[in-house]
Amino acid sequence: MTARRFYGARPPGITTEPLPGRLIVLEGVDGVGRSTQIALLQEWLEHRGFAVIQTGLTRSMVAGRGIQRAKRGNTLDPITLNLLYATDFWDRLERQIVPALHAGMVALADRYIFSLIARARVRGLSGRWLRDLYDFALVPDRVIYLDIDVEQLLPRVLAGGGFDYWESGQDYLRDPNLYQNFIHYQEALLKEFRRLARANRLTTIDARGSVSQVFTRLKSELEGMLDDMAAEPLATGPALVLPSAARSQAPQRLRREQPV
Repeated sequence: MTARRFYGARPPGITTEPLPGRLIVLEGVDGVGRSTQIALLQEWLEHRGFAVIQTGLTRSMVAGRGIQRAKRGNTLDPITLNLLYATDFWDRLERQIVPALHAGMVALADRYIFSLIARARVRGLSGRWLRDLYDFALVPDRVIYLDIDVEQLLPRVLAGGGFDYWESGQDYLRDPNLYQNFIHYQEALLKEFRRLARANRLTTIDARGSVSQVFTRLKSELEGMLDDMAAEPLATGPALVLPSAARSQAPQRLRREQPV
């Protein structure tokens, strides 16, 4: 069984007791193919005999629908939006993820706190504030970041329905040119994702290939963990590491801890 670890202080009501399940996270920008790969992973895992649940942003009973309604108004400031996301994340952690791990299931998370932090950082939020906000998060058993370039991302986004208000940075970019805003926002977001991936030693997979090529890489990365689900991990969890510019704002207590 796996002893549970957290990026900061253990949240109330959730223990660090060993749990038999596994938490696997796929991270990356919109259009990179996360949802497709999550669906393929679930089918593959269930074929191997694992019970699987899926979870993702805005899927909590408490805050999910409220976030979606609020975002349709295009008026949320970054702090309010992240407070709502933190509420959504906490509810899913308590009601979905931890119970699944207790039951010995594999929880597949379509995005995690790294997406939230990356989006908030490009909008200018403090690294210290974000660290404090999300440090209750459970440390996943594996976080895989799907990386891509804007040139490869653009046709996928256009084929999937076109530019989204939030995914084009329209809430904070003032250029009237939607295309230029999309390029600027996605380049900044990819840069932040890559810095977070390096700082926290996330597994990075090149997502510029075909669906089957990416899926083959994913299976290869997960095989060993799934074959040895009874392995005992380290007892203490790593600190969530932000890139150097954000880390300089972090409190001394958190900066002294070791990165993932």
